[in-house]
Amino acid sequence: MNADLSMITLILEASLVVKLVMLALLAISVYSWLLIFKKRNELIQAKVDADSFEDKFWSGNELNKLYEDISSRPHSSRGMEGIFEVGFKEFVRLKKSAPDDSSMVLEGAQRVMRISLAREVDQLEMSLPFLATAGSTSPYIGLFGTVWGIMNSFRALGNVQQATLGMVAPGIAEALIATAMGLFAAIPAVIAYNRYSHEVERLINRYDTFLEEFSSILQRQHD
Repeated sequence: MNADLSMITLILEASLVVKLVMLALLAISVYSWLLIFKKRNELIQAKVDADSFEDKFWSGNELNKLYEDISSRPHSSRGMEGIFEVGFKEFVRLKKSAPDDSSMVLEGAQRVMRISLAREVDQLEMSLPFLATAGSTSPYIGLFGTVWGIMNSFRALGNVQQATLGMVAPGIAEALIATAMGLFAAIPAVIAYNRYSHEVERLINRYDTFLEEFSSILQRQHD
């Protein structure tokens, strides 16, 4: 009698430990895909916002008017726009309180912009550690399920007088499914992590470059 080696049957007849491993890998894979799509939308929106703000900033409009337009919005500013808003607000405040102390005014504005930049970096890098962890650990989790399943298969063979391929094949097949699921969870996570890390780094460089350029503009305005 031939053993049923269909995928569903192998999963349902797997040992409890292997089933738990498969369930964990399935959860990791589903959550990874949710983060992949969410992070993709976030990065696309961040790049669109940065492009839009740079067009406004370098269009020749007065900084006061640009700040008023941004600060009048009901929602809080993010990205490059947020860095500009907090920096210009602090610049104006310090300039009024200490108009003759150029270094204090500029250092204060740069300090709050650096803090805003650090928050943006944290937001951009959110979810990336999970993708990195999923990509690096999922194959090992799957391998653990495979090793456990094969151990059970060989342990069962010790109780029979004559071993056949039909007796060994189902146990090994169900064990190998865990490895396949581990790779299925890891590969998209690794690809997404590498791609998004590069895009996040480019955005951070754009923010940092803008911060330096805006600081130079504030210095010229104060002088």
